[in-house]
Amino acid sequence: MSKKIQRGAAGFAVAAASLVLGACSKPGTAPATTGVTVYSGGDILTMAGAEPAYAEAVAVRDGKILAVGTRAEVAKAAGAGAAQVDLAGRTLLPGFIDGHSHLLNYADSLVQANLNPPPIGGVTKIADITAALQKLKGELGAGDGEWIIGQGYDQDMLEERRHPTAADLDAAFPKNPVMIIHASGHMLVANSLAFAAVGIDADTPDPEGGTIIRKPGGREPQGLVQEMGMIAFQPVLKGARKPEVDLDLIKRAVAHYAANGYTTASEALVLGDKLPVIEMAADKGAFTIDVIALPAFTMAADLVGTGKLKWGEYRNGLKYAGLKMAVDGSPQGKTAYLTKPFLTPVPGCKTDCRGFPNLTQDQVNQLFLLTYKNGVQMFSHCNGDAAVDMMIAGHDNAEKVLATPGKDRRTIIIHSQIMRADQLDAYAKHGLLPSFFTNHVYYWGDVHHANLGPERAEFISPMASAFKRGIRATNHTDATVTPTDPMFLLWTSVNRVTREGRVLGEAERISPYQGLQALTVNGAYEYFEESSKGTLEAGKRADFVVLDKNPLKVAPMTIKDIRVVETIKDGKRVYART
Repeated sequence: MSKKIQRGAAGFAVAAASLVLGACSKPGTAPATTGVTVYSGGDILTMAGAEPAYAEAVAVRDGKILAVGTRAEVAKAAGAGAAQVDLAGRTLLPGFIDGHSHLLNYADSLVQANLNPPPIGGVTKIADITAALQKLKGELGAGDGEWIIGQGYDQDMLEERRHPTAADLDAAFPKNPVMIIHASGHMLVANSLAFAAVGIDADTPDPEGGTIIRKPGGREPQGLVQEMGMIAFQPVLKGARKPEVDLDLIKRAVAHYAANGYTTASEALVLGDKLPVIEMAADKGAFTIDVIALPAFTMAADLVGTGKLKWGEYRNGLKYAGLKMAVDGSPQGKTAYLTKPFLTPVPGCKTDCRGFPNLTQDQVNQLFLLTYKNGVQMFSHCNGDAAVDMMIAGHDNAEKVLATPGKDRRTIIIHSQIMRADQLDAYAKHGLLPSFFTNHVYYWGDVHHANLGPERAEFISPMASAFKRGIRATNHTDATVTPTDPMFLLWTSVNRVTREGRVLGEAERISPYQGLQALTVNGAYEYFEESSKGTLEAGKRADFVVLDKNPLKVAPMTIKDIRVVETIKDGKRVYART
């Protein structure tokens, strides 16, 4: 890696530190003489109950909530000399809990080209991709032979309506290996030098659970690599960065999550080469908010039941909550595993194109048995209904083999997008929990309408149906797939409006309060942390977010315009808007 990258990352760390630590004092704040701080003067939404409930004040001491209630009740509990914080009409509620995203991937993206289409980026054609990569090459001072990486391209949003090819990238980068990662994170395109660098050529077979798309009429890689075929490129994504550079990037990522109101963030797929990186970040005190980490299933035999990791316990802000399995791929990338075919052409497939699983049912069953035997929570990526069927079958098999029906395991089926009503019934019966992804409705809803037809598309991320069954669903951004903004995520769950302005699945719209439950109290439940997080109640951790408006008191279509003013973690301010 060039020295210019290392110097730049160090500078980024200084900026991130000033963002978190240089927050200005709020009007109405008085110095404490008792170590107690009282918040009042705005809407304080406790999230404790099936319906919205408000308090007049909340008191904090030693990082925990001391009291919640009327001003008089809280003043009595706080005693004389408590610091007073005037919310000035703003809204305070529990800090947001990230149901699923990729904090380390966000850190990596800070030294990669942004290839997203509007409104996230500015890429609308393949020429824009190569231009963005050329700009990054100049910014990094990368010489011949150095890798150039971008992420976020979306073939459905390009003028060409196709994936770029190795030839497209070769023409612009004849002396650099180049890799561009799809917006879904489930496929990439490489140029010829990149394929040579990782040892993929015409003689390389497709890996189990993955595909290398070939040039028409031959075996030479065309450029696109799907699912498990990406594993060969994984070492490149870490690169040769020095530990201090990784640390600086992670600190920037943590500051970004805090600025979006998250007091608990997620890294939902820790691969082997990232495990020492995230451990190093914890050792160096990078996590000013809590970070949930999910080691990948590829390390299951080495980590589960061996004593190498302490599961379910925080250390320096880091907790390994469970194992992450990836059963299938992407709906917009057409690698999600379905019971009925996609309705539009699929790269690398001619007939009965229903995507494919990354694992066999036997492999899924064995992973269930391993985690359930050892009391490790199971998390799994499933986008298609055939993949969801595999998860339900794996759970059923493990419960029968282990004779533990009804045990509170809280197996999380992440995304649960293209699913059926009978599968929601199975979730409710077995205590399986979905973490939905309603941002898909906006970003790819129109694409899903074409690829899947109206019936399946309108039932994507069926949050209303889940809530009606008593299922404690969460919602997530899957950042960097979509931006980390929780207010936009809330907006998509409430309105379900696509890019083109279509309401997709009106029956699956939920109330703003239900949407906030998915980001707070249900998020705590997902990670077995409901006794310490998710609601404003005495004894719980003082994890708060302050918003400039109350999401329950604005027009639903304006929820996305609400901004985070302040984020408080264990009673300490970790972000303040200046």
